[in-house]
Amino acid sequence: MEKVLFKIAKQWIAGNTIDDALISAKTAYKSGRYAIINKLGEYHTSKKQITSTIAEYKKIINSFRKWKIRGAISIKPTQIGLSINQKQCYQNFERIIQDARHAHVFVWLDMESSEHTDETIEIYNSFFSKYERIGIALQANLKRTEDDLSSLLRIGAKIRLVKGAYREKERISFKSKEDVDKNYVKLMKILFKKGNEFAIATHDEKIIQKAENLAKKYPKKFEFQMLKGIRDELKPKLIKKKFVVSDYIPYGINWLPYSFRRIKERKRNILLLGNSLIQSQRV
Repeated sequence: MEKVLFKIAKQWIAGNTIDDALISAKTAYKSGRYAIINKLGEYHTSKKQITSTIAEYKKIINSFRKWKIRGAISIKPTQIGLSINQKQCYQNFERIIQDARHAHVFVWLDMESSEHTDETIEIYNSFFSKYERIGIALQANLKRTEDDLSSLLRIGAKIRLVKGAYREKERISFKSKEDVDKNYVKLMKILFKKGNEFAIATHDEKIIQKAENLAKKYPKKFEFQMLKGIRDELKPKLIKKKFVVSDYIPYGINWLPYSFRRIKERKRNILLLGNSLIQSQRV
């Protein structure tokens, strides 16, 4: 069963190693797309594991120029110490930012479950004042996100808008696909009206079309972000229209829980996976 799941997950997981991720990034770059690399794994409490994760992100940052790739990294706060305490996370994030600043690499701060939302925004606010090439993910499935977005836009924050993949309580989140999509579009309109630099992270073609229409009315610096291997038939069409497209490229041995979360996020992801798998076998 795990072998079958891995064959499917391989569509959006680069592999186990940094080189696997960089090879995927190089492939994307040759096709006119940028790359965002994320090491899989979260909720680390082992200092050895955290130190190893930091070292890998630093290695990726310093490999982009060597590999001739225009890329970014995406970090989960619980990967680098937030599960121990916020101070530890701040210190470790600072170490990564120092390398990113030197190499002029963009850093995305991933958003995790709602219990970490306030802390993640605090971390972002603290570092954005020191290094502006940092963005933060916001989840459309959370009811609080509209307020968070307004606050962050006031400081000129760079936002990645996602639908959200974590199971949340009904009182704080939208549960149906229709409600999440409706809120996503609402937040996306705010980004086009008031944002400066942002990412529309979705595989939903209807939402992508809405974004294209908004871009005509509100010319802004933004990009479309999609998982490696998903909607590969759509990405060249967007590039041809002069839109920036980035592949989100996860790698690492912790592929199983990540893949389950992606599939559970929306049933449509299963269909997208199947379609992408068929497309890849035709070429």
